[in-house]
Amino acid sequence: MPDVAVVGFAQAPNVRATPGTTNGVEMLVPIFAEVFAATGLSKKDIGFWCSGSSDYLAGRAFSFIAAVDAIGAFPPIHESHVEMDAAWALYEAWLKIRMGEVDTALVYGFGKSSAGTLRRVLALQLDPYVVAPLWPDSVSIAGIQARLGLDAGLWSEKDLAEVAARSRADAAGNPAAQLSGTAEVADLLDTPYVADPLRAHDIAPVTDGAAVIVLASAERAKDLAERPAILTGIEHRVDSPVLGARDLTRSPSTESAAAALDLDGVEVAELHSPFTHQELILRNALGLGDGVRITPSGGALTGNPMFAAGLARIGEAANRILSGEARKTLAHATSGPALQQNLVATLEAR
Repeated sequence: MPDVAVVGFAQAPNVRATPGTTNGVEMLVPIFAEVFAATGLSKKDIGFWCSGSSDYLAGRAFSFIAAVDAIGAFPPIHESHVEMDAAWALYEAWLKIRMGEVDTALVYGFGKSSAGTLRRVLALQLDPYVVAPLWPDSVSIAGIQARLGLDAGLWSEKDLAEVAARSRADAAGNPAAQLSGTAEVADLLDTPYVADPLRAHDIAPVTDGAAVIVLASAERAKDLAERPAILTGIEHRVDSPVLGARDLTRSPSTESAAAALDLDGVEVAELHSPFTHQELILRNALGLGDGVRITPSGGALTGNPMFAAGLARIGEAANRILSGEARKTLAHATSGPALQQNLVATLEAR
């Protein structure tokens, strides 16, 4: 089967709220144009389109159909959709190319998180019979996870603040970031709790945004990018949806996904961690040492567009190879409460 490469990536600015509609069209049109300009492709050159979004976030049924307006009515397209982060749409597109059905694909994800109260909306991801009716919000669930780690001595509040400070400093070089700048750890620790033990800096900001990636077979990629980022491995696993049935201080699904991949020589890892303590869980699950640069884009803590942030991690990891900054990178995406489902990918220059 042919290898698959990332040849283009673009993302909309991560902002607290946009005046646009919940179908993402206003955010998608400019970034489609950006990746087409970078690769020299046009709409008629794309063999397969796949998107990731959420009807319950958009507040309408089949909201992804309206997003197809960003593509246009002509020429006709071969299109699919996943009701989750677009990192999983990328997995579907990757398979299409691997199976030889097409040699190019465009993957996009979008989310207008500001349209509702995100903490409550995400309760709809929970078990619909015994958990969701209680409406535990996403930040409170993450607070329980963080507290378990604190009580077990796995991390301290200072460790969490250090993650936040580093993320914001790194985001200063990312023009799409929502939050950036320098912050003293002591000052962060002096702020009030939002959901004990989590403070505002421990929690990804509510973000509207979108991201797009262009994939191509390795052979076709030679004509589209000077230094394509080959997807040398991609795995995803899922843990129990029953929060009490798993150790929330670990991520077994990330561990098993990583075990199926070759992580030797990874220089940069883009981790999708919407909460500071989750970065620490992921670093441990992936076995990332001090020599690996962690999320140099700033990550979800500096801009977390729902259903696009995971795809953006793959794009950011690919950009390090496309630009010649690294030879091997890792990308991670998560979906569901408390790191329930996780996808890990490795990318290399060849």
